Amino acid sequence: MEDDAPVIYGLEFQARALTSQTAESDAIRFLVGTQSLKFDNQIHIIDFDDENNIISKSVLLHQAGEIWHISASPADKAVLSTCYNKTSESRVVTCGAVWRMPPEWESGSHESPDDPHNSHNPQNLELLCHLDNSAHGNTSSVLWEPMGDGTRVISLADNHALLWDLTESSTQATISSSATLEGKGQLKFTSGKWSPHHNCTQLATANDTAIRGWDLRTMSQIYCIENAHGQLVRDLDFNPNKQYYLASCGDDCKVKFWDVRNINEPVKNLEEHSHWVWSVRYNHSHDQLVLTGSSDSRVILSNMVSISSEPFGHLVDDDDLSDGEDNHQYDKFDFPTPETRCSNPNPSVREDC
Repeated sequence: MEDDAPVIYGLEFQARALTSQTAESDAIRFLVGTQSLKFDNQIHIIDFDDENNIISKSVLLHQAGEIWHISASPADKAVLSTCYNKTSESRVVTCGAVWRMPPEWESGSHESPDDPHNSHNPQNLELLCHLDNSAHGNTSSVLWEPMGDGTRVISLADNHALLWDLTESSTQATISSSATLEGKGQLKFTSGKWSPHHNCTQLATANDTAIRGWDLRTMSQIYCIENAHGQLVRDLDFNPNKQYYLASCGDDCKVKFWDVRNINEPVKNLEEHSHWVWSVRYNHSHDQLVLTGSSDSRVILSNMVSISSEPFGHLVDDDDLSDGEDNHQYDKFDFPTPETRCSNPNPSVREDC
């Protein structure tokens, strides 16, 4: 793709919510949720053909409200969840719900974004069930069990983490257990990540500058990293191959990597961004690759070999790593992303080795 032009997809409305569709194994697919106060909001289903460097899309209506978070079922490619704003009794509340795409869209029969014959009458999503409970406050995010069958989700609502059991058809949801942040002030979860390790029995959450770990079997706290960042923690992600390694990012412009068995200090720090870092993600196949996005209008792909599962070119156990492994330098791939939200597919590579 080095000689290919950048692939750009434009949205009619502003968007802040994006997720990959992991249950779709035959295509590279993303779901994007829009935010509009005046018009019906939309879910854009975007397929990327990496061989031909082209994209195709479908659009579904999300009339419930502007979308602040979106996630896809790991088991059913037609099922997704959203967190959205709606007005209730003259105030704005954030709710969570599970939806199903219309049957004809499940096959991925998309259109070209530039096709003048695109349909102007997109269909509605089918509401399966709500995930909000007025007693627990505003729902900020919904997390699907990573390795599950699509019947368990966690919603983060203000200072509550709620574990829901869904029926096989996802048309009913019941709270099976919950955990509550306790302390001074109005504590609220800002983000969370369900660990794919330990038989999916652990959850990591962020609130203010702290990161906490939870045992979902007892809904009790198992670790707390106080002042993990100098300012608000924005996002978390678990290393897919190293069960104790967790990445975090925040408003202090930093990305940090933690071994949750030793939370006194991070294993490694990255300070490549010049503004808030909103998201951090590991590559699911190559855990040395970490992608971060920031409101400095840049997306940075870092090659963190020294703290990956293959620091010396082969798989090793955590205990086999040398104490000085975090002193190794890393390669950085910098994708400038200006306001047009384009990404440069031909990044310059800086090697500090």
